[in-house]
Amino acid sequence: MVSPSDLKPDRVIRAFERAGWENLGRKGRHFKLRKEGNPYILSIPVHGSRPLKKGLALALIKLAGLTWEEFERLYR
Repeated sequence: MVSPSDLKPDRVIRAFERAGWENLGRKGRHFKLRKEGNPYILSIPVHGSRPLKKGLALALIKLAGLTWEEFERLYR
């Protein structure tokens, strides 16, 4: 089981790609992802090996239209 405060950015990006999000590339230290039919563009900060903050991680999952359980399955 993964904790929301232990999510690594590179694995988060991979999980969203598995859910059908398209990686638009990188600008500075942020990767942008989009999905057809979803009005949001997700911006995921990648600052070395630092994990994402818990609030940001949960907000990104909610904007993506996923539940924690769905995301956790994709993250593995």
